[in-house]
Order: sequence, then structure tokens, then C-alpha cells
Amino acid sequence: MLQQRLIAPFRVLERAIGPTLRSTQSIPRSSPSIIPRSIISASAPAFSNRLFPLSQVRHASHASQGTANRHSRDPAGKRLGAKRSGGEYVVPGCIIFRQRGTKWFPGENCAMGRDHTIYATEAGYVRYYLNPELHSERKYIGVCFEKDGKLPTPRNAPSRRKLNRVAVPRIETVPAPIAGQSDLVASIEDGVKVSSVEAVNAESGSQLRPGYMYREANWQIGRAAEKAGITAKQYSRNNRWLAWRKRKARAERAAQMKSLKNKKKASKGKGGR
Repeated sequence: MLQQRLIAPFRVLERAIGPTLRSTQSIPRSSPSIIPRSIISASAPAFSNRLFPLSQVRHASHASQGTANRHSRDPAGKRLGAKRSGGEYVVPGCIIFRQRGTKWFPGENCAMGRDHTIYATEAGYVRYYLNPELHSERKYIGVCFEKDGKLPTPRNAPSRRKLNRVAVPRIETVPAPIAGQSDLVASIEDGVKVSSVEAVNAESGSQLRPGYMYREANWQIGRAAEKAGITAKQYSRNNRWLAWRKRKARAERAAQMKSLKNKKKASKGKGGR
């Protein structure tokens, strides 16, 4: 009876831990018929709780496995590809092609967004084309203004611009100055001040609409000092007097801005109180 009480806990320990404990036991093994099954089953839970007091087993449900990554495995489509076909009419800002990476490059009258989306910058008709002069392998998307137009436009060829206008060389018409007068010097005729440009237009017979007045061109105003013989002094880096004045002006300006900033802070603090 005493032998059975001693052997029963070791039998339970052998089944719980493993076969390694059997080789370390010095107690002789007896036949299984000596140990009753009721004693082993009754003492097993109590002994395992004493042996592993902090052990914990968690059984997860089948539905909860993998729910965190369910949406990342199969994301929604990004709707990439061509949005406008060749020959289709587009307006500025219209998306022509959505892509990841530069499979297509923006051509004439097109631009590319930061997500590689190609969109139109002018109103016209979409063209998918190659341009060996720019690159031998790149594919371009452009917009031409004519419905039957072709891209790329030949080099040095007149191209049609906005409002169906063709580029032509500009011919500048400069009014001939009156003899003895400068372009900016006005003359007085019958008590009325008349500029030289106005006098030239009066000779040609052109008239202004009510509420309009003549004004000299910018290039004429810019050359007024040159014609009058006025020249500005050349800046010298060694002129320390001028540098000191500029530095002092900057310091005064910074002090003024700082005082205004402090006044604003003070007024806000008073209002908050």
C-alpha cells in the first residue's frame, strides 16, 4: 500500500513531462496493474496545477484568425489605364491616362501629375505617338488643335495656337519721331498738350474711342534716360559709406517690424484677459 502511494505521483509526472524523466528515475518500475486508474486520474490535475502554476492555454476561435489582414490581401482596383482614346476631344485639365510609373510620357500640350497621371493643358484632340527626335523608345501622349492634325509637329513648322490662330513672324511698327522733338517731349498746339505719338496718329487719321488716351510704349519710356544723357553711377563694392547706409536701413527696418510684432502680442494678451 505504501509502495503504491509513492509510485503514483511519479507515474503522473512521467506522463506530463516526457520520456526524459523516466531515465532519471531510480525507483524501480512496477507493472501497470499495481497502480489503479482512479488514483492516477484523481491526482493528475492537482499535480499539474502545482507543477505549472503560471501556465495558460488560449484557444482562438476559427473566425478570428486572419481578420486583421483580410482587407490588405485583396485591395480595391485603382482604375488605371487610358481614360481618353486617340482622336477624342479634351479640354484643359482633362485626365487622359492614369498609370504607375512612366509607361507614357507627356507630349505637346500635355503635362504629368505627381502620381504620373497625364492630363491635357490645352483644348484639342488626343494623339498617341512616338518622337524619335526626343527619344528613340519613349511613347508620348499629346494634344493637337486640328482634328486631322498629326504629332509630333515638324521642327520649325508654324503651329496652330489658341483660338485657331497660326504663329506668324511679328512685324514691329515703330512710329517715326517728329523732327526736333523727343519721343517723350510733348508739344503745345492751340493751347492743348499733344504727345509725339498722338501727333503721328492724328496725321494718319486714326481716332480714339471716348474715354481712351494715348500712352508711350514701354521701350520708349525705358530709353528716356538714355536719350536725355542721364547715366546712373556705377556701383562700387569698395564704397563703404553706401554699404553702411544700407546696413543701417536694414537694421532700422528690422527693429520697426519687431516693435510692431511686440505691440500685436501685447494687444492680444490684453484682449484675452
